Amino acid sequence: MSTPSLPARIRACLFDLDGVLTRTAVIHAAAWKEVLDEFLRERAVRLGQEFEPFDEAGDYAEYVDGKQRNDGVRSFLTSRGIALPEGARGDPADTASIWGVANRKNERALELILGATGLAYEGSTRFVTAVRSAGLATAVVSASANCAEVLAAAHIADLFDARVDAIVAEREHLRGKPDPDTFLAAGRLLGVAPEHAAVFEDALAGVEAGKAGRFGLVVGVDRAGRAEALRSRGADVVVADLAELLV
Repeated sequence: MSTPSLPARIRACLFDLDGVLTRTAVIHAAAWKEVLDEFLRERAVRLGQEFEPFDEAGDYAEYVDGKQRNDGVRSFLTSRGIALPEGARGDPADTASIWGVANRKNERALELILGATGLAYEGSTRFVTAVRSAGLATAVVSASANCAEVLAAAHIADLFDARVDAIVAEREHLRGKPDPDTFLAAGRLLGVAPEHAAVFEDALAGVEAGKAGRFGLVVGVDRAGRAEALRSRGADVVVADLAELLV
């Protein structure tokens, strides 16, 4: 049986969801592009300006990947010099507010996810299974409000001892990535100090969070040719797939 190649000090593994455990990062990027392009196109027509579409690679990686959805909307719109009222979490999806746009994106992403198959990365599933067999604790740390639904759809929910997602973050008043609050909360749930936990992230903001929290190991998962960017933001190790960490 394969065993995880991790430092002896590591007693728990904290995994991002989208792009690390499941193929949903691509789905989220598509949902962001669809919703933000619709918003930007309507605004450009209304103001008589040129339409500049959302960049599914650059804009996604820099402004929204790994962040809670309202933070992602705010970050991206700020980059374009666009200001919207904050609104409230319960805003309808057609509301001209940060939360309105965020909720439209969430609706679209969930539609795409629930229609998808083969969501889990096989190498990640093997790695998490090996981690548990080695006696290490596991947690999912995600900015998604749909984390539970995705874990169930991917048939991997039973591989994790704890889950800290957008719903938990709001309830516990935790700041989202790149702040380390959600990872630190997962460590507390598992009873493991940061120096004894490893963080697994594909998002630049997530790697920054792992570094900021002074975790014992920060692993960058490069699914999109961003290895150097992941290292520059704080990844100690970069792999293309978690199966590379099995021996």
